[in-house]
Amino acid sequence: MKRVLLTAACLALALAAAPAFAKGDIKKGKQLAYTCTGCHGIAEYKNAYPSYRVPKIGGQNEQYLVAALTGYKKGERNHPTMQAQASSFSDQDIADIAAYLSSLAPAKK
Repeated sequence: MKRVLLTAACLALALAAAPAFAKGDIKKGKQLAYTCTGCHGIAEYKNAYPSYRVPKIGGQNEQYLVAALTGYKKGERNHPTMQAQASSFSDQDIADIAAYLSSLAPAKK
């Protein structure tokens, strides 16, 4: 019983310590994410230079998307195109985009 209570207490502390993020508006996010489909919405799209496969982002975890876009915005993630895109977004824009993208069905392989 003590172990269950300890585990529950640890979980409660971890959730309380987790950073909060703004509640996103799916409808606004759909408008903002329109340009994202130019790269992230093309099946098997590969960037020419440097060469890499562009990830699908539809259906991705909302908190991950917020963290990724915020990282690009702050320069903590290194990708010039994504940094340029994210730098124009407010925190609410990022929340809206993440809410929309996470509401989509994940891309099929």
